Amino acid sequence: MKLGIVGLPNVGKSTLFNAITNAGAESANYPFCTIEPNVGIVAVPDERLDVLAKMYEPKKVTPAIIEFVDIAGLVKGASRGEGLGNKFLSHIREVDAIVHVVRCFEDENITHVDGNVNPKRDIETINLELIFADLETVEKRIERVGKMKKSGEKKYIEEAALLDKIKEHLLKGLPARSLGYTEEEQAYLKEFQLLTSKPVIYVANVSDDAFLNDISKNEYVKTVEEIAKSEGAEVLAISSKIEEEISQLPDEEKKLFLAEIGLSESGLDRLVKKSYSLLNLMSFLTAGPQEVRAWTIKKGTKAPQAAGKIHSDFERGFIRAEVISYDELIAAGSMTAAREKGLVRSEGKDYVMQDGDVVLFRFNV
Repeated sequence: MKLGIVGLPNVGKSTLFNAITNAGAESANYPFCTIEPNVGIVAVPDERLDVLAKMYEPKKVTPAIIEFVDIAGLVKGASRGEGLGNKFLSHIREVDAIVHVVRCFEDENITHVDGNVNPKRDIETINLELIFADLETVEKRIERVGKMKKSGEKKYIEEAALLDKIKEHLLKGLPARSLGYTEEEQAYLKEFQLLTSKPVIYVANVSDDAFLNDISKNEYVKTVEEIAKSEGAEVLAISSKIEEEISQLPDEEKKLFLAEIGLSESGLDRLVKKSYSLLNLMSFLTAGPQEVRAWTIKKGTKAPQAAGKIHSDFERGFIRAEVISYDELIAAGSMTAAREKGLVRSEGKDYVMQDGDVVLFRFNV
C-alpha cells in the first residue's frame, strides 16, 4: 500500500512524514524544500504478531508495511505546471490513496503561502488543481473514445457516457470520488487513473495546545470534517509536532508519553487504521519457527489469491488452506492443541479470507 502525503507548502507535511517514518526528510520554512518525493516504509502496528512470536519463537517477525511518499507542496497553477506542478501530479498518480495535510494552526513564525490560515480555501486550492488535471485527462479520452464509439461497440458507448458524466461533475468543481458509480463504471474508472478518484484522508494538523485540549471545539477541524463528509473522505486530527516528539522516543517511553497525554495510540497507528478502512484492506497471518508474518490483502479475497501474495506458485498449485482464527489459536494455546480440538479447518478455493486468519497453504506445482 502506497500513500501520498500532499498539501500546500508549510502545512506540516514533511514534519508529519519525518514523524511517521523517521526518515528525516528536510523540513524548512519555505516552499519546495521537498523536491523529489521522499519515500519511507513503515511497519503496520499489529499486536497479534508479538503474541504469535512468543508462541512460536521464530527466527524473524515480519509485519505488513505501508509506503509513505512525501510529495512536495502543491501551489495554485500546479495543473498548468506552476511551481513544480507536473512532477507532483505524476507522483500522486502512482499512489493508492492521498493523505491531504491541512494547516489548522496559527504560527506567525511559519509563513502561509496565501498569507493566512483558511482550511476551506487551502483544500479547494489543492482539489481544484487535481480537478483541472483530471479534466485534461478526461477531455483527451473523450476525444479518443468519441472516434471509437462510431463502431457501435457497447464498450465504447458506455465509456463515452461515463466520461461525459465525470466531466460534468468535475466542471462543478467536485472530485470524481464524490460521484456514485455502478460496478461496471468502477471498472472503467480504474482505467482512467483520475487523481480525484483516489480515496482521501484529510489530516487536520493542529497545534500541540489545541490537540491536548478539546479538539471537538476547534473551528478549523470542524471545517475540515464538513468537507470530508461531503466527499465521503476520512478525517484525522493530529499534531505533527507531538507525533515528531513521540517518534524520537524508545518504545517503552512512547507508551508512557501517550498515557500521560491521554492517548492509547499514536497518530501513525490511527492513520494506518484509517488507511486500511479506506482502502478496504485487512491482514492474514502465517506462523512457524522460521517466521511469523502479516500479509495485506483486500477484504473479499479468496484463499488462492491470498496464497499468491506469498508466492505465485502457491496460487498456481493451490490445493487447500488450513485455517484457524487468531483468537481461537490463542485460546487453544498452541497449533497442536488447536488441531487436537478440531479447530483447524480445511478450506478450498472458494473460501473468503477473514481478518486475523492464521493460515498454512497446501500446494503442488
